[in-house]
Amino acid sequence: MADPGSVDAAVSVLVADDQELFRRGLALLLDGQDGLSVVATASDAEGAVAEAARTTPDVVVLEGRMSGRGGLEACRRITARHPGVRVIVLSTSDDEADLFEAVRGGALGYLLKDASLPELVQAVQVVAAGQSLISPAMAAKLVSGFREAEVEEENPSGAARLTARELEVLTHVARGLANREVAARLSISENTVKNHVRNILEKLGLHSRMEAVMYAMRTKLLDMP
Repeated sequence: MADPGSVDAAVSVLVADDQELFRRGLALLLDGQDGLSVVATASDAEGAVAEAARTTPDVVVLEGRMSGRGGLEACRRITARHPGVRVIVLSTSDDEADLFEAVRGGALGYLLKDASLPELVQAVQVVAAGQSLISPAMAAKLVSGFREAEVEEENPSGAARLTARELEVLTHVARGLANREVAARLSISENTVKNHVRNILEKLGLHSRMEAVMYAMRTKLLDMP
């Protein structure tokens, strides 16, 4: 994995896809980008898990529907075994169920395969920094799905433990702002925002910013526009 203390360290990437031409082409394209280095590829879910263990890349870009939905299972296994490895699901599927499963499995990014190369490069960079990114079309489905979902718990016990400042931070995170933007809005440092996000996840028993967004919408914790 890249040394976080080195400004010039390239983001190491594992590409996993069962379509050979797409996998090879994507690996070549990403490896040609400044600041990115493709360290391995895999043609199936088991291979993705094995290569993630062997290379411990910064970011894994994988097809969620390899071997059926095996890519989503690979995502869960990789994030569970290697917490420092971030996963982007790059898929042909715009099914909300796949998106939700990817998020529950620890993915920090979800993009459709019609995304442009600049969009994917940005996603890799954002996710490597520990933040979340999903395609606008899938974000709309996420919001819509949770507005329609039945809320089982009106006053979540975890939310009751959040401070006023943590609720402010969660509000901005749920609206898609990056840490730097949240810091600017609240006139605090970016490191302070990171600490608040970590505390929020711990108190709510969640694993990623994207899960926090889903939680906030599902429980109606935030009054989203």
